[in-house]
Amino acid sequence: MSAYATAYAEPDARAQQPAGLPRLLAGARAGGAMTLERHEAVHGSLPAMHRRRGRAAEELIAEIERAGLRGRGGGGFPTATKMRAVAGARGRPIVLVNAGEGEPASRKDRTLTQTLPHLVLDGGELAARALGAKELIVAICESAHASVESMALALAERPRGVPRTRLMSVPARYVASQETALVSLANGGPALPTFTPPRPFERGVAGQPTLIANAETLAHMALVARHGADWFRSVGTAANPGSALVTLSGPVAQPGVYEIALGASLSSLLDAAGGLTARMRGVLVGGYGGGWIGPQQLAGAHLAEELLAPYGATLGAGVVVVLSEHACPVAEVARLARWLAAQSARQCGPCVHGLDAIAASLDHLAGSGARAGAPRRIEELAGLVQGRGACAHPDGASRMVRSALSAFAAEFADHLRYGACEDCLRASELPLASR
Repeated sequence: MSAYATAYAEPDARAQQPAGLPRLLAGARAGGAMTLERHEAVHGSLPAMHRRRGRAAEELIAEIERAGLRGRGGGGFPTATKMRAVAGARGRPIVLVNAGEGEPASRKDRTLTQTLPHLVLDGGELAARALGAKELIVAICESAHASVESMALALAERPRGVPRTRLMSVPARYVASQETALVSLANGGPALPTFTPPRPFERGVAGQPTLIANAETLAHMALVARHGADWFRSVGTAANPGSALVTLSGPVAQPGVYEIALGASLSSLLDAAGGLTARMRGVLVGGYGGGWIGPQQLAGAHLAEELLAPYGATLGAGVVVVLSEHACPVAEVARLARWLAAQSARQCGPCVHGLDAIAASLDHLAGSGARAGAPRRIEELAGLVQGRGACAHPDGASRMVRSALSAFAAEFADHLRYGACEDCLRASELPLASR
């Protein structure tokens, strides 16, 4: 299967566009937001809904369930299940659009909110109407200035009414866009994850049941409501139907945000980006909480959760980072582990102590102070932090490290035996700086 590139990274002429794509990115143009008039010319007006709250909710949820839409923020949770939980909770629901995008290697949510704000707002408004929500909150990273401006202009274009809609600025930190951190922020607290229960669908913003959904998830919902479940399932895999946005970076001719049919081969994505500009050492799939795929496995890799599982990887928030042959994977993983440890909310032992211990061991391995058995010790530490934090931060960090130990076993063995290599001194190819 092929991938499809947006206007931000035009596909190579040799790459074949799969039938039915683009969807989310239809009509997208670099350099500005789609106006409401242009948006409705491309997608049509927002579908009408049944007037009774309960019936409207069930109709929309049933269609989303038939479509098989899963969250595109990283967790991949069934969207219909989450909506049904909110619909069944006591209180007046609130809908929160998560476009915080704390993942440094991701640009898909910024692409949506900056260029296609009305599609995101359509999904949020549909969910809010169906659930009877009194308020719609759109959470955007504080550094995404163009997205904030585009969203504000889009809101000014739309008719005022229910739900009341407001923008919320999210700090540019890795865990700040975690759903309980967003609830805390919306309630006037710090953008830090909190222990659950209660879950946001039970008691979230202002103590009300809250649906928190990624911007891309809601954009898909807006299209499912227009075109139906069968249309949505006409691309993708049986287990993971539909399309997804992927941010591709590294030594490729045209890095950018691409829309793919789920299940597309990794090689087709690279072809759509004009191919590689350097030989690759490996690929990080799923972002900084995802998994590494070594060069010997790349030929058979396909981008869907069930197809990535054998590699210990996940598509997550749709991030694919190619590592060039010039990079040292041991040094890259050590730097990334240290950055992830520094991004901890400093609330839980697994993050405060566990991630720091993992990073320290990797620092030694990437330098000259590693001891025999260091990879085994790192593996043990990674296993100890899993499932023990207030959020999934330690889980994702340990998954990334464990996959690296497998994908780059030869490089780790060489560092253990000979110490640092000359490529360890190169600047990181992974974007790690705070935005």
